[in-house]
Amino acid sequence: MLSLYTDTRSVTCEKWIASSLQAAVTLLCGTHCAWILCQLVCQYISDRSILPLNPYGNWNETMFINEDLVQEVNLHLQELGKEIMAAKIEAKKGQYVDGHECADVVWERDKVFIPKIEKLRHQMQIFDKDGNPIDGIRPDGKRVVLWFHDESIFYAHDWRRKSWHHIAEPAKPYRKGERASLMIANFFSADFGWLESLDKTKNARRVMKLGKNRDGYFTTEDIISQAHEAMDILPDFDITLCGEDGKPIYKADGSYEKVKVQMKDATFNNVPQSLYFPDGHPRAGIFKGTAVILQEHGFTAEFIKSKKAECKGFKCASPMEDCCCCRILFNQPDFANVKSLLEVSCEARGIQIVFLPKFHCELNPIEQCWGYAKRLYQLNPESSWEDVLEKNALAALGEIPLVRSVEILVPRFVNHSLRFMDAYACGLNGRQAAWAARHYRGHRVLPESILEELEKENIT
Repeated sequence: MLSLYTDTRSVTCEKWIASSLQAAVTLLCGTHCAWILCQLVCQYISDRSILPLNPYGNWNETMFINEDLVQEVNLHLQELGKEIMAAKIEAKKGQYVDGHECADVVWERDKVFIPKIEKLRHQMQIFDKDGNPIDGIRPDGKRVVLWFHDESIFYAHDWRRKSWHHIAEPAKPYRKGERASLMIANFFSADFGWLESLDKTKNARRVMKLGKNRDGYFTTEDIISQAHEAMDILPDFDITLCGEDGKPIYKADGSYEKVKVQMKDATFNNVPQSLYFPDGHPRAGIFKGTAVILQEHGFTAEFIKSKKAECKGFKCASPMEDCCCCRILFNQPDFANVKSLLEVSCEARGIQIVFLPKFHCELNPIEQCWGYAKRLYQLNPESSWEDVLEKNALAALGEIPLVRSVEILVPRFVNHSLRFMDAYACGLNGRQAAWAARHYRGHRVLPESILEELEKENIT
């Protein structure tokens, strides 16, 4: 329309209404379209940043009645192949929110985990956004290496299902269920990639066929045994292992393994305190109970009677309140600072253990390695054989670009987790940390202005 109005060769030059009508005629439309064109052009003249919109109004029929357009779309899809997907078909997954912001989990993250990491990160080998190392050396010339641990499960029938298919293409039958599973547990670091000896002859990887009548399940004994294998081949650095806690023990049939083992003595005022009635007592060998132990800690019987024994499901309103006897005992120093079997085993060999907080998979960069490997694994041909499952899973893990590669992914994975750690250290919550990690992609730390930016974006 602007061309018809401004071009001296146009018969409607400098005739506003006539130019709008002429433009509408070229679109096979009438006076209503001409009126809309006038409005759009006026808006565009007053503000050149406003691009013209569709002048037709709402369509009431599909554009695919145009056979030429349909053929062009089909040809384009054939060129791309079947393994493509529209970006907006499925929403991207963010953090899992179940339990992520629970008071006890946040307290454990902010008061225990983050301070430990902050003491170590200045002694770590750090990397820029391109994977180039930036030295982080201790005053004594040594470097701290973080080895992250986790496990993941691969399934035989975990294939890529979503793709483009012609409407006339017959339905393809698929095998039902996930079938056989394979659990792989391993250690990795940004400095060395997967944990293995320098001569590549030994590694600490565990591969198990989970389930009844197979290899059983990954138990506490397996975790400690794998940790000892890892410590046997660790290089000569000060090593910190980061792993997950709270693994139950199972029998081979999948049921819980129950063993009656007395708990180790507690301490009170630097004096050992037995949790069981002593020999010669009418109830010798029986657990004293919460009330008796609290009385030995100096709490009066009247105070104990004023509190309920335990909150329902041990889900207290706040981990720091004296809402019930169990919570009071749980917060006593000798109970709160009890070390796990894994910590005791590793500290005996000079290895420090740092447990990741629950529900915070974003803090463990090995999770991104699992995701990368599973994407490659899903591209393999379909097979239900267990040996093919193991072969393809291990091959996918081996194809992850680690160190000394053109595309170094592991330092990027670690920087991604370090951004989240730095966000929590700055006092951000889960939603704010997720926004900051996306906004400052490629950084390992956040700028000092992050709080002002969050307030500007209204992210709370």
